[in-house]
Amino acid sequence: MYQDLLDKKKKLAVIGLGYVGLPIALEFAKKIKVIGFDINAKRVEMMRNKIDPSQELESSAFDNCDIEFTNDLDVLRQANFFIVAVPTPVDEHNVPDLVPVQRASETIGKVVKKGDYVVFESTVYPGCTEEDCLPIIEKISGLQHVTDFKMGYSPERINPGDKEHTLSTIIKVVSGCDAESLDLIAKVYELVVKAGVHKASSIKVAEAAKIIENTQRDLNIALMNELSIIFDRMNINTYEVLEAAGTKWNFLRFQPGLVGGHCIGVDPYYLTHKSKELGYESQVILAGRVINDGMAGYVAKKILQHIIQTSGNVRTAKVLIMGATFKENVSDIRNSKVADVVKELRSYTLNVEVADPYAESEELQHEYGFGLTAEIGNDYDAVIVTVPHSEYKKMDDAYFASITKPYGLIADLKGIYRGKINTRGYWSL
Repeated sequence: MYQDLLDKKKKLAVIGLGYVGLPIALEFAKKIKVIGFDINAKRVEMMRNKIDPSQELESSAFDNCDIEFTNDLDVLRQANFFIVAVPTPVDEHNVPDLVPVQRASETIGKVVKKGDYVVFESTVYPGCTEEDCLPIIEKISGLQHVTDFKMGYSPERINPGDKEHTLSTIIKVVSGCDAESLDLIAKVYELVVKAGVHKASSIKVAEAAKIIENTQRDLNIALMNELSIIFDRMNINTYEVLEAAGTKWNFLRFQPGLVGGHCIGVDPYYLTHKSKELGYESQVILAGRVINDGMAGYVAKKILQHIIQTSGNVRTAKVLIMGATFKENVSDIRNSKVADVVKELRSYTLNVEVADPYAESEELQHEYGFGLTAEIGNDYDAVIVTVPHSEYKKMDDAYFASITKPYGLIADLKGIYRGKINTRGYWSL
């Protein structure tokens, strides 16, 4: 298999070409023949024209790549090594939504052949690949795992907006269903991962490693958010405390903030869901989730308190939210907690406008029921800066004074204007 891939006698396919799948497909396409498969025909057409629908990659990233983009199963059938990189969200009740990986498994079942390899990259709970996905593939294909085809798991570590920590520079965890598959899967990924690979002892270990990466971050940010709430009552600036504590060599440099996106705010629920199935109710992990999911309401309440204490007229008060994406310098709005802030503020009958240099207004309208303001005004009672976009870091006291009332409040959630706002009220997490 490995030599045939190198000689371009066999092809590798990536199923799901989002912010994870597309970079993987393009990296492999610089070395071997690749089929990029996505069920969305519009996205496929964009990629054929060297456009990344996720707006993460420049058109030059498509250059010198031996890749065919398609949504045709007959084309996908030509591959012998399949990588699945579809999303794994949660539903409105924070229950894992396995529909994307189940449908991807159905697709694999229709195209997999004897001797083929299947590797999942989607973040799931330990056991999902073998217990939920594998039976679907076997049933539809009529093939037997290990005997006819082999499976592995290699968790994605793509960080949207991060140009330093990319696919090739981050150690890749790999796993297989047996020693042979582990070695081959490792060799294939070593073609594109300069940092090297780490061979996990089993698929479950690799799945668990991925999910605790984000669970650990979630809990650390939850601690920072709780500290922020406590320090606010003490009239202490959290970022000044973190700056002082950070002088110790082993202090972990996490910061408070809204926790959205499709990793940190989602993955822990996959682990706690599986834990509950096994009869153990998570305590620490879910406590962190409660704190982080409650930060939108906490921020909204602080804004409401300011308005009541100053103008007192909630119905006519105006609030501007700067930043709608889930993190800085990306266009991705999936699971953005800014939407929760908007919802909370509007529940108090406040007039809310949203601005963002990266987000698409139509996409926000479709996903959350609000769009971007056409023009930023000059009479806001409060401005909430949610994410530190590069454009926002250039703004100063004079700018905020020009768009707010004299008693306006600048709510700087990430502390980027600390010590710089003098003519308006200032508050940060």
